[in-house]
Amino acid sequence: MFSKSRINEPGPKQGEGDRPRNQEAPVQKPSTEFAPGAPKPKPSASVLSSDLTVVGNLRTTGDIQVEGTVEGDIRAHLLTVGESATIRGEIVADDIVVNGRVIGRVRGLKVRLTSTARVEGDIIHKTIAIESGAHFEGSVQRQEDPLQSGKPAAPAAAAPQAAKPADV
Repeated sequence: MFSKSRINEPGPKQGEGDRPRNQEAPVQKPSTEFAPGAPKPKPSASVLSSDLTVVGNLRTTGDIQVEGTVEGDIRAHLLTVGESATIRGEIVADDIVVNGRVIGRVRGLKVRLTSTARVEGDIIHKTIAIESGAHFEGSVQRQEDPLQSGKPAAPAAAAPQAAKPADV
């Protein structure tokens, strides 16, 4: 009446199992569909060499390593200021590592001044690390979101003064 193998086998019979497997074979393509969605390799940082001087602002969503001179503001994801680098302007980045000289405001989620850093300006950060030997002149302020643009405008300064009615 009952087959012992049928009771103990959790799956379908061999004859029935082959058909669904053959039908599922084309469905196994999702393994190739995941490849395009896989994370792409991170592009390497853009490097500004030591003999390069840039006059103007730089903006990227990637990483920048500055070894030369920049006269302007820089906005990036990760900014590394090399030992021979000089930046005159505001720096805004998620992660900032300063090995060289910065003259201007520094705003970042994570800011690190190494022992060779020379910073003249205010630092607005979420977390900061200053190594022994770093030179820093300015103020340090912690904010939850230091990447917000500058200081908010004062409402009194932004609103025009009400004019007195003219005598007619």
